[in-house]
Amino acid sequence: MKYLVFCSCFLAGVLGANAQSVPAKYVSKVWVADQGNGTYKNPVLDADYSDPDAIRVGNDFYMVASSFDAVPGLPVLHSKDLVNWTLINHALRRQPPFDHFSKTQHGNGVWAPAIRFHKGEFYIYYPDPDFGIYVTKAKNPADEWSDPILIEGGKGLIDPCPFWDDNGKAYLAYAYAGSRAGIKSVIAVKQLNPEGTKTIDAGVLVYDGHETDPTIEGPKFYKRNGYYYIFAPAGGVSTGWQLVLRSKNIYGPYERKVVMDQGKSSVNGPHQGAWVNTQTGEDWFLHFQDKDEYGRVVHLQPMKWVKDWPVIGVDKDGDGIGEPVMSYKKPNVGKTYPIQTPVESDEFNERALGLQWQWQANPKATWAFMNTSKGTLRLFSDQIPETAKSLWDVPNILMQKFPTEEFTATTKLTFSPNPKLENERTGLVVMGLSYASLSIKSKKDGNYLVYAICKGAEKGNSEVEKIIAKIDNSTLYLRVTVGKGAKCRLAYSTDGTKFIDAGTDFQAEPGKWIGAKMGLFCIRETKTNDSGYADFDWFRVDSVK
Repeated sequence: MKYLVFCSCFLAGVLGANAQSVPAKYVSKVWVADQGNGTYKNPVLDADYSDPDAIRVGNDFYMVASSFDAVPGLPVLHSKDLVNWTLINHALRRQPPFDHFSKTQHGNGVWAPAIRFHKGEFYIYYPDPDFGIYVTKAKNPADEWSDPILIEGGKGLIDPCPFWDDNGKAYLAYAYAGSRAGIKSVIAVKQLNPEGTKTIDAGVLVYDGHETDPTIEGPKFYKRNGYYYIFAPAGGVSTGWQLVLRSKNIYGPYERKVVMDQGKSSVNGPHQGAWVNTQTGEDWFLHFQDKDEYGRVVHLQPMKWVKDWPVIGVDKDGDGIGEPVMSYKKPNVGKTYPIQTPVESDEFNERALGLQWQWQANPKATWAFMNTSKGTLRLFSDQIPETAKSLWDVPNILMQKFPTEEFTATTKLTFSPNPKLENERTGLVVMGLSYASLSIKSKKDGNYLVYAICKGAEKGNSEVEKIIAKIDNSTLYLRVTVGKGAKCRLAYSTDGTKFIDAGTDFQAEPGKWIGAKMGLFCIRETKTNDSGYADFDWFRVDSVK
């Protein structure tokens, strides 16, 4: 059997002795997919890593996902066994165009990317639906990636995936966003220059999904046994299925087959992902499931080939269409690796923020510093935009994904507002289309604990504030407890032991194309030459207390 053409360099040690350095082993207290007995449970990542794509290079697996307007963007994850994943980098330190993304751009930015390895380099192709398709490269995925190159500008170009054929010619499969291009539900192929840095033709329509596969998008391009394959989701994010197209000619005509759907499983819309194989010859498929407030979480499915068609998941009724599994034997990668998960908690003792943190826009250098002498994260207050109606419009919100369905997140902070200013504010927020926050707010006569809710933040609505109490302590512990159905309860403490509820339950909501997030902020309303600040001692994610 021939392996994937784009993986022809799958050689052990291809990255050399200086291959990416995996972070210290961290095991989540709230979600671990590896069950420790040779099996795993889905999702392998119960967090919002939307539109995953993955490859294997030697003994290492790498995954990328959409990041939209979050900065740094384009997360790069690493695994040795497809079950235990760690976040090792972001390919985008700032998002271009820089001025555009210095303001909040909810739902815009990095849509579904693709990662490939070609001639000793890693390539990530990603679309910005308002500006075009970009490529960034790196020799080592854990090191710095190149500045993005716009390979083709234009509105509505999305979901690019490159492919280098046996003859050295390079191609790009892609789709269109109806909101920008005015058309959708089609897959097209363009030719690239051999370096993969520029499109060189107008593109050819290879599949129209309007009749049988509406909203087809997210193509992933492969070759096997003389067939060109395009794996593509269709039918909508939460209601669709996984489609595979195949042809002996790169431009078609393509045959069509549904290879996975929800079936009798609880996994809605199982699609959009990546085919990978192990060193031992097994085939696997990574895809997402839309879980509303929790975002699009990542599942791992077994995969097999039957008469040159893939079957993804388990085909219980023998119709050639698989359905997702919730637990399965771990992939055979030749050995067993330690349990690891992406990092969630942060003690703020290092010289850099943990990779789990992202801003709501391209950051200013003055927003945050690691205060290593105290072992804290110092957030300086920044003036909110004049046009901001709420925190939805504020760039300097530092956030991370919900790590699973039920958890607590607690932070310890000390607030030092500028005594000459009023209405400086710092605290904890659960962000989505609506949000809730618990914060300390400075007034002329002292500091106040404030609970705020903003319903319909994306519609430009304002917060409704409730002053809980005037506080003498400059140091507080703030906590959010997230329960089933993403019901959130915010609480505070002066001693870190006894917590008092700040208000009634808040129903978390998804953001624009993303799940709800939790995070920290420090803001002010006026201009000054010396802002106040908040020192965050730590941020800890734990099981529900």
